Amino acid sequence: MTETAPHRIDAEQTRGSAANRLDVTHVGGDSYAVEVRGHHIQVDQPVDSGGTDTAPTPTELFVASLATCVAFYAGRYLHRHGLSRAGLRVRAEFVMATDRPARISSVRVVVVPPPELPEQRGAALLAVASHCTVHNTLEHPPEIDIELAL
Repeated sequence: MTETAPHRIDAEQTRGSAANRLDVTHVGGDSYAVEVRGHHIQVDQPVDSGGTDTAPTPTELFVASLATCVAFYAGRYLHRHGLSRAGLRVRAEFVMATDRPARISSVRVVVVPPPELPEQRGAALLAVASHCTVHNTLEHPPEIDIELAL
């Protein structure tokens, strides 16, 4: 595999070209605002990392994306089978790698089903939840291009 130089593109080339798009803008310090389909999310860094801790970190949102995707798929499974989603919870824990490059080294996701879930439905619920879009993407990483718009 050969490395290539960073690709530079004209800012006009990026407008409207993505099928799914979000925009990130600097708010101040280490805080950034994300706008996606009219929804707004903010990210920041903890105080001990130089931020003001006004919002989750990008890494926390990454893990939250996985956990909420698992919850969504589990919830859809329950709904399809006429089961209540009341009490459905998902807990995620992650560990940062201690070496370089900076990254998450492990993630543990625990699905806490509703109390009324029949025992014989547990394996199927877990199978469906384990095949959410975010998990599938992590298992089969997409091609990622980071470009500079001039």
